[in-house]
Amino acid sequence: MPAHQSRTRTRDRNNVLNRPEFMSLNQPLRNNNAEARSSARRASHKYQHCQHQASENAQQESAESSKERRESVKLPEEDCMQLNPSFKGIAMNSLLAIDICMSKRLGVCAHTTSSWGSVRSIVKLLALTGHGIPWIFGTIFCLTRSNTLAGQEVLVNLLLALLLDVMTVAGMQKLVKRKGPWEMSPSFLDYLAMDVYSFPAAHASRAAMVSKFLLAHLVLAVPLRILLVIWAVLVGMSRILLGRHHLTDVGCGFALGFLHYSLVEMVWLSSSTCQTLISIGTFNWIPFY
Repeated sequence: MPAHQSRTRTRDRNNVLNRPEFMSLNQPLRNNNAEARSSARRASHKYQHCQHQASENAQQESAESSKERRESVKLPEEDCMQLNPSFKGIAMNSLLAIDICMSKRLGVCAHTTSSWGSVRSIVKLLALTGHGIPWIFGTIFCLTRSNTLAGQEVLVNLLLALLLDVMTVAGMQKLVKRKGPWEMSPSFLDYLAMDVYSFPAAHASRAAMVSKFLLAHLVLAVPLRILLVIWAVLVGMSRILLGRHHLTDVGCGFALGFLHYSLVEMVWLSSSTCQTLISIGTFNWIPFY
């Protein structure tokens, strides 16, 4: 036997991988390769499926984004105004801010601890003279005591003007629902007269309408006429001092009062119509034959 063959066999015996427990490591991994190929094939299929789903999701997202862009182009005018306000919108917001600031500063009798809190009771009494409930019941009382046709005609039309003022102002306040500059709960008389919100000022509207009505239909001396105008202005200002209304509320209230007076003058009820309404109201009408 040649020496190199003996050395080869010795080397093979000494090789650890030639032992029986390690013989499987030297065999070719046919099954493992097949399994590896199948797993790689399955992984490739899964990868392609994931790519397909990702492409579909990307297409859907791109379609949704394009739809959102198209919808964003068609924004309503209000949203466009909010995003890019016009000069008119900026001016209106600035005027409202000035109105709120000035109204808060002028509310010096809003609370007893305010700067003019000591005269709060007097200002409240002045505001009460422009309340709707005293005027309506006072007009009804004077109507029951009046004996002249001319006086009853004036009082009936004044009563209708007061009712028109109460209903119109209550409807506008319910529609606008503007709060006053100071958080205050309405009183019981305010609930009766439906004077709950701030815009427009019911006291200012009533004072303007009543003063204009009395100046037109009553013969008064010049000092009384001046006092009547001053009373109407002070009634409107008292609501600002008490913190119940803004400046714009009182201004619109004065304008609405003059409008009510104009409407009453346009539909002025004659004496015969007033007598018919009085007889119906007192249940003393003559039955029709």
